[in-house]
Amino acid sequence: MTDKKLFYYPSNASMAPHMVLEEIGRPFELVLVDRNHNEHKSAEYLRLNPNGLIPVLADGDLVLYETAAICLHLADTSPESALAPKLGTPARAEFYKWLMWLTNTLQSALIVYFYPERWVDVGNVAGVDQVRAHAESKIGTLLEQLEQQLQSSGGPWLLGDQYSILDPYAFMLCRWTRGFAKPARERALLGQYLQRMLARPAIQRVLKTEGLAAPFV
Repeated sequence: MTDKKLFYYPSNASMAPHMVLEEIGRPFELVLVDRNHNEHKSAEYLRLNPNGLIPVLADGDLVLYETAAICLHLADTSPESALAPKLGTPARAEFYKWLMWLTNTLQSALIVYFYPERWVDVGNVAGVDQVRAHAESKIGTLLEQLEQQLQSSGGPWLLGDQYSILDPYAFMLCRWTRGFAKPARERALLGQYLQRMLARPAIQRVLKTEGLAAPFV
């Protein structure tokens, strides 16, 4: 029995908390929200997340949405897993910076890339193409920031020696670039980093459970 339920869809933004839950190793339940049938827009799901977005974490009486918030909650309520630096330390401040950057900057740019029609008038095909192209270019510069962070931290993880919830989050976002002209895997340090991530048993379990096929990144 478990009090934790993760409402998910394969390779969606729920993938990061799914990987975090697997790292923690405590029992949890996965609840599929079928986007193909617009279940994320159903009245039942909207009672959990009025934004109609995936994921949602139900943890006892707590219902939480926003991927970064879910991952942070999981880290804070499982301190034995050491998935975040200690409170009040400079490392924790760096951790907050990168978590906010991943969700507010890189993920936001990826959303623009995948849904460019949201930023132009209906039927503006040329505008859609232009928005997508600019988004891909912007994402390329952001991936270079991740590359530089791996270099400055000394690796093997984004914060250096400590594996944290930043790593599943970054892995998920890098995975979303696999169809780009220059995906994350083609950068020297990021490519090695993604292979290290793929070698983790928790990541392998998520890929299998979500039924994902190669290329994984």
